[in-house]
Amino acid sequence: MIFIKEISLSFADRKIFDNINWTIPDRSRVGLVGDNGAGKTTLLKVIADIIEPDKGSIEIPNRRKIAIGYLPQDLVELDPIPLLEFIRLKSGVTDLEKELKMCEESLSCFGGSDDDHEKLLADYERSIARFDAIDGYSFEARAKQMLAGFGFQQTDYQKNCADFSGGWKMRIMLSVILLSRPDIMLLDEPTNHLDTESMEWMESQLKDYPGTIITIAHDRVFLDKITGYIAEISNQKMEIYKGNYSYYLKEKERRREALKKEMELQRAEIKRIREFVERFRYKATKANQVQSRLKMLEKFDTLREESDGKTVTIHFPESPKSGKEALSVKNLAKTYGDHTVFHDLNFTLYRGEKAAVVGMNGAGKSTLSRILSGAEEATAGEIKVGLNVKCAFFSQESAMNLNYERTIWEEVNLVGTRSNDQQRRNLLGAFLFSGDDVYKKISVLSGGEKSRLALLKILLEDTNLLILDEPTNHLDIKTKEVFQNALLSYGGTILIVSHDRFFLDNLVGRVFELREGLCHQYNGNYSWFIEKRKELLAPPPATQIDPTPFGVAALPVEISDKNNKPLEIKGKKTKEEKRLEAEERNRISKATAHLKRELGITETRISLLEGKKQKIEGALCETEIYQQPDRIKQMNLDLKAIETELEDLYYTWNDLTLKIEAWEESAP
Repeated sequence: MIFIKEISLSFADRKIFDNINWTIPDRSRVGLVGDNGAGKTTLLKVIADIIEPDKGSIEIPNRRKIAIGYLPQDLVELDPIPLLEFIRLKSGVTDLEKELKMCEESLSCFGGSDDDHEKLLADYERSIARFDAIDGYSFEARAKQMLAGFGFQQTDYQKNCADFSGGWKMRIMLSVILLSRPDIMLLDEPTNHLDTESMEWMESQLKDYPGTIITIAHDRVFLDKITGYIAEISNQKMEIYKGNYSYYLKEKERRREALKKEMELQRAEIKRIREFVERFRYKATKANQVQSRLKMLEKFDTLREESDGKTVTIHFPESPKSGKEALSVKNLAKTYGDHTVFHDLNFTLYRGEKAAVVGMNGAGKSTLSRILSGAEEATAGEIKVGLNVKCAFFSQESAMNLNYERTIWEEVNLVGTRSNDQQRRNLLGAFLFSGDDVYKKISVLSGGEKSRLALLKILLEDTNLLILDEPTNHLDIKTKEVFQNALLSYGGTILIVSHDRFFLDNLVGRVFELREGLCHQYNGNYSWFIEKRKELLAPPPATQIDPTPFGVAALPVEISDKNNKPLEIKGKKTKEEKRLEAEERNRISKATAHLKRELGITETRISLLEGKKQKIEGALCETEIYQQPDRIKQMNLDLKAIETELEDLYYTWNDLTLKIEAWEESAP
């Protein structure tokens, strides 16, 4: 149980929480929702004992014995040590192994009293119990299984953690938390930077997790699958909804409608009482009744409808005109040691073009964006920046965009020369940083606020080329829509990395897919790319040729070379050759086993969803349905959700099929 008692917290003159009370039962699955800056991340930090509230307390019975796993939305740099070593260290296995070893050495060299011996034995037993609790003896096997589920290869186990991209670092930290098996998990935007396969793996791991989960996420599907409670933070208060995210949306609308009706009844009652008071105010015979009604008016707690909150206003200033070719890339390559991220990349971005870079995590999307922006050096190749091109870069790792030691005001004052102080304050206000908020340290901002501030900095620069790496990760749905509209009206060139297909679909006209170290170009929006990619990567139809046509037995054929000389046919293979080939086939079989399992699960899910889709489409064609507008609306929403999931599954199916074919083609 977690008891949150009368929590209040302020930053400068801005109140975040005002007397919040909340009891979280054991094994709860809670989704924290609310606008950017409402205090979701702050509340997780209060529960994790990272931030102390101004008033109130967090009470967790047996706190010393309760393990809490906390995943921040902004990952700090990981220790520059090999991956498996890092996992063992952060999961507590390394320390427990050292502790056990020390206990064993102390016991083996023991020469003291019986009481000391009993104490040493008790310490040893406690250490063994803790080691057993995290499955220490089978930890390495579980760690490799967890890492494989998140897409890591065997060659990654000894790779330096600092060399992984942001998305892979997120997976490493998730692996640590899941392997540590804490009693309480606090997950701040765990779906950020994860592709569909990794999200499904994480959901499968969380499904049977016996502890308490409190998570912040902007991914509706994830919240629907994982959570059983939704806690909405709004206007410094908290509202609890017993259900998943879809239930929360319906229930919130129902409560809003009920509140409107209650407000109307209250207004009518107040009006009736006031009319009575005005009518009989000066009649002595009604004096007692008038006084009674005046007291009733004083006791009324006037109901007010909750506002939807402020909305960010984003408008990019007019861009200076650049040359026709804004950015040209020739034979670009990047390697880290023996690992080649990509090679032979060739493309040109033209003035005013809006293009997306997509691909699986680790394909090199963020690496490419850093190289193109000048934040990192390429291993080989040439990048040619067009005439009069002025570039701004947004990194998915906010520490690259902002200096956490500065205040908001200090940060914006060090950018560009586009505006004076008053114009900067107006722009800060449009991005929801007003009053004394501007003197807050950047380190205390939420992920969404940091993203907004980084975008604001870009607006203060004279730019005509934007390179954006996952700019929508920490933005709420409303801000995301506003940002999309601002990019649509932007007059310069845009290259954007994103996993958000809805965001990309109406924005880009060209897609660059990084796959297997190469760049594949698609001239169209995101939906067109998915469709075209499906056609291009679909395996050719199998054609079977009968080796003995018309039932005639095959005759011996003499094999000749190009000079028509008979070729010598090799004799039987040696036992060693057969053994090596068998070993290779076994290795390939093992390597493809999990891929085939995933493919089977994916195909089953596709079949199920296609059946549901066909059923809904059939129902929408029936004439009786048009008398049920609410049902039509819900069916259309269900249909859209199914089509969205199917797009992801088709993408996954293609990738799995290609991987399996590549392995099988290498078989002897």
